[in-house]
Amino acid sequence: MNRFSAEEKNTNQSASAAGAKRRKFIWILVMAVFFGWAGFTFFAQSAVIADKSEQLARKKENSESVTATMNQLKYEVSRLNDDEYIGQLARKWYNMYPAGESPIRTEQSGQ
Repeated sequence: MNRFSAEEKNTNQSASAAGAKRRKFIWILVMAVFFGWAGFTFFAQSAVIADKSEQLARKKENSESVTATMNQLKYEVSRLNDDEYIGQLARKWYNMYPAGESPIRTEQSGQ
């Protein structure tokens, strides 16, 4: 028999078919493990990202609150640099009046 006989091709072909099946099975197994790992990592990171987004939203709210308070305090400081405003506060809180000025009190003020 020569190398081109039908019998040899049959045995050689069945051996190569078994090897191809084995390689295909290993390839599918490797890909399944990879995609399983990728899916697990994706969902784990999605949960972490959701937590971090929630923390960021809370910190942004806090930042806005602090900024508003800081702006209010800057406004108060700028008003305290005005002599007329300081006079108004002295009259209101400490009942301090300039010489010759008499306070006018009403019954609504409770004094």
